[in-house]
Amino acid sequence: MKKAHAQGKKTAACSGRAKRGGLAMIDPLCLDGAEQVADLIDNVYARSGYNARRLAEAAQLYSTMIDEGATIALTLAGAMTPIGMSGVLNALIRAGFVDCIIATGANLYHDLHRPFSRPMMQGHFMVDDNELADKGIARIYDVFIEEDETLMATDRIVLDALRHIDHDRPMSTAELHYLLGCQVARVADQPDWSLLATAARHELPVYTSSPGDSSIAMNLAVPHMFNDPVPLDPLKDVIETAAIVRAAKKNGVVIVGGGSPKNFYLQTQPTIHQIFMDEKHGGHDYFIQLGVDSPQWGGLSGATPSEARSWGKVKDATINNVVVYSCASLTLPLLAQYVLVRNKPRRPRRLYKQLDALTAEFRTAARSNPVFVKTLKRMASRKD
Repeated sequence: MKKAHAQGKKTAACSGRAKRGGLAMIDPLCLDGAEQVADLIDNVYARSGYNARRLAEAAQLYSTMIDEGATIALTLAGAMTPIGMSGVLNALIRAGFVDCIIATGANLYHDLHRPFSRPMMQGHFMVDDNELADKGIARIYDVFIEEDETLMATDRIVLDALRHIDHDRPMSTAELHYLLGCQVARVADQPDWSLLATAARHELPVYTSSPGDSSIAMNLAVPHMFNDPVPLDPLKDVIETAAIVRAAKKNGVVIVGGGSPKNFYLQTQPTIHQIFMDEKHGGHDYFIQLGVDSPQWGGLSGATPSEARSWGKVKDATINNVVVYSCASLTLPLLAQYVLVRNKPRRPRRLYKQLDALTAEFRTAARSNPVFVKTLKRMASRKD
């Protein structure tokens, strides 16, 4: 892995690390020579403990994923775009460090405010929400969003964009978001600020695992109710994402938060080998999660990669898996900046335009799989 550390003057406290029993000693942390973010992660966090060290391990693993040519998915939960994370994700897309995204619909809806100069403001969490409601202001913790100037204005933007989208057949959410991103790129004041527009320009597929759970879906209800529906087929999402994973030589994921996007991506592996009985892969090669959820409550957001191994979702229970227990508002920009400094840009894979071919390849493999075909015939005979 490339390590272009700053070569500043070292004090005695910043000299080489002693070892004991083959393990590196934890010395007092030295900030000299760690003025840049990537150097801070390698020279300070990596030499520390707890989640500082986990963050360094995650950053270095992300760098390895890029160097080894993995197809990299990013899943996005939590309210990330309202606090400006579209800019961080856009930088990763432009560098070729993300190949596919699975996000909550809310993140994609809130992504549409700023490209059209619709404000989101820094507010405060210690407020009277009755007063905010009376003033027409919605709150996401310490972010204020105006109802008229931002939310309802964005609703009109979505509805207008839908008029320009050909919707005479069922489509995957990736197709909807690609067409929406293309429209944003054409008409927005600041299209470069949009995650959807940036993804569309790089032909990067963006899925949402719960297409009915967002303000985009609330707006889709309007043409649907008045006999001009935009038909979405969520099973196309299941097939396309599995096809992307199946075709890759290596697969890795950066999970921001947890939620439905996390599981939707991880389920691609059981879809391939459990449902279609395909012998390809057998678990994702790399797993990074930035989140705060604990495993003992049994929720999928807190499910560890070792637990995912028991489902065949990751290749190994311990190797190439890192969970950083910290708020992604802190860790995602650090992780992104690390690889943007340490790694050379990759050519975008432009998977969106390959989806039909990848899906056809997946279908052909299933039809020629004797184990899968035999099982289907056996089930059909039992039904008869």
